[in-house]
Amino acid sequence: MQALVDISLAIPRGQVTALVGDNGAGKTAMIKTISGIWPPDGGQVVWDGRVVHMHSPKEATALGITTVYQDLALCDNLDIVQNMFLGHEPLRFGTLDEITMELTARQTLDLLAVTTVRSIRQPVASLSGGQRQTVAVARAVMAHSKLVILDEPTAALGVAQTAMVLGLVKRLAEQGVTVLMVSHNLNDVFEVADRLVILHLGHLVVTGPASDFDRQLAVEYMTTGRAQRASTAPASA
Repeated sequence: MQALVDISLAIPRGQVTALVGDNGAGKTAMIKTISGIWPPDGGQVVWDGRVVHMHSPKEATALGITTVYQDLALCDNLDIVQNMFLGHEPLRFGTLDEITMELTARQTLDLLAVTTVRSIRQPVASLSGGQRQTVAVARAVMAHSKLVILDEPTAALGVAQTAMVLGLVKRLAEQGVTVLMVSHNLNDVFEVADRLVILHLGHLVVTGPASDFDRQLAVEYMTTGRAQRASTAPASA
């Protein structure tokens, strides 16, 4: 059984593209392929105008593709600065360059207009869900990622924390970062997305500007793979 069938997808630079679909639609397979975890069985991945072959997340990261998964991969026993530099700590005269780490972390958070953390030296274990998501995204930005893939970034967050994360997603695009956001929450999708990509049973059934859709139309595509309102629906992929 194929997880994805004849997918052809272009992700516009500097925009928020929302990838949506019902359970089993192929969203996870899609982002794992783009992030280098699962190499495709066929076809090509074109990045910055050239065909690339990624065999690991490390290779994807080297190209500028970073995925922030739901578990965030943060270390609770470390502070914000230490998490942002984990595995990439700068050295000065053989020891950690703490000053550079703090300055860079602060500049990155300021760039994203993050004002909710009390101190960049507070332990990640003390942060709210929204703040943790912010740290994970800031780490990707600090690594000069060109494409940030967000896997259910608002899952299990409260209203205020969700608003914080959605604001962060908007600011990423404003900074020129390309965002691919996977979400089940259509309210969040229509809040931030420039474009929608809808999958159904491994097929890309439709893609287009978010303004061409409403929630009912999106749900129809997600659940049936087609729309009843054919006269007003975007062209299928």
